[in-house]
Amino acid sequence: QRRAAGECNLFARTEPSHKLLLVSLLQSIGMVTAMTGDGVNDAPALKRADIGVAMGAGTAVAKGASDMILADNNFATIVAAIEEGRSIFNNTKAFIRYLISSNIGEVVAIVLTALLGMPEALVPVQLLWVNLVTDGLPAMALSFNPPDVDVMAQPPRSKRDKFIDNWLLTRYVAVGLYVGAATVGAFAWWFLAAEEGPKVSLWQLTHCHMCEGATGLGEDFESVDCAVFVDPRPRSVALSTLVMIEMLNALNAISENCSLLQMPPWVNPWLLLAILLSLAQHVAIIYMPALANVFGVAAMDGEDWAAVMGASVPVLFLDEILKVVSRQRATEGPAEAAALGLPLPPVGRLPSMRMRAYTGYSAVRTTTPDDKSATGDKTH
Repeated sequence: QRRAAGECNLFARTEPSHKLLLVSLLQSIGMVTAMTGDGVNDAPALKRADIGVAMGAGTAVAKGASDMILADNNFATIVAAIEEGRSIFNNTKAFIRYLISSNIGEVVAIVLTALLGMPEALVPVQLLWVNLVTDGLPAMALSFNPPDVDVMAQPPRSKRDKFIDNWLLTRYVAVGLYVGAATVGAFAWWFLAAEEGPKVSLWQLTHCHMCEGATGLGEDFESVDCAVFVDPRPRSVALSTLVMIEMLNALNAISENCSLLQMPPWVNPWLLLAILLSLAQHVAIIYMPALANVFGVAAMDGEDWAAVMGASVPVLFLDEILKVVSRQRATEGPAEAAALGLPLPPVGRLPSMRMRAYTGYSAVRTTTPDDKSATGDKTH
């Protein structure tokens, strides 16, 4: 019976007890089932299914036993609801991904400067500004991301799948590590190579705490003004690098696996507006003296901005590489399942759903836990 339920696509002249049995068999082999019906005899199967869908014109008993009522009796509405449900699920992950990777970058920047013995690249008020103001608008705008171009072609998620799996967490950490390293790198660049910087050595930068007591250190700090290590300009470069990377990282979060060439930034105009507003706020604290004094920053020149962009843009290419690996992993999954002899959804108009139709007044379709509704065509 399990083999028949798992392999056959159509069962004709089913009785109410058969419908309940078919739903139970599909659930026993790990499938998530949806049941549609409009009659009293459909109620047991509607109740047993993971998602019971009653017709708007159905009986009160069927509606009471179901999880959802299809008010317009239009099955196309179910497909649209599935697409919207998957989009909401993906946007939730995009929001989490953006904030986690950004916060990892901030932690890495703070820890890295401390381990290397460098001056503080970011002070607490700057971190508060980034987390509460600069990041907030893009994070909220990610909720307006449209569905991925292949959202209905993606394979079903298993009920055992984690919300954030090991590979996705690896992606978060990889981007976060780059955010932190690039921020510290831009900070160090100002001391080591900037035209208006002090051009100290790396040893002097990583031993800056010894500068004030350099009398016994020979010529190590003889030509260095110790006040340069608390200059606000390198912190401006570091803060601008962090903000710019996070704005570009928000563009990466438009889609988890689709390239920016497939889903360009303008598919979400609200995100572009949020990024522009966040950058405008950042420019304001850099170039308005009153705000600059509060946040411990200073005006930047063209060379500084060029360094900021040079450190920020690579995050786009890093995430594109990670997306390529993710797409390859997604295609390897079905191949491995086929090699093990596991059943795969047939390729069709909606390859993300496995169809099961039963005659009478009901139909069953397997779908995924994140889909809030699904159904098959009613046959007679």
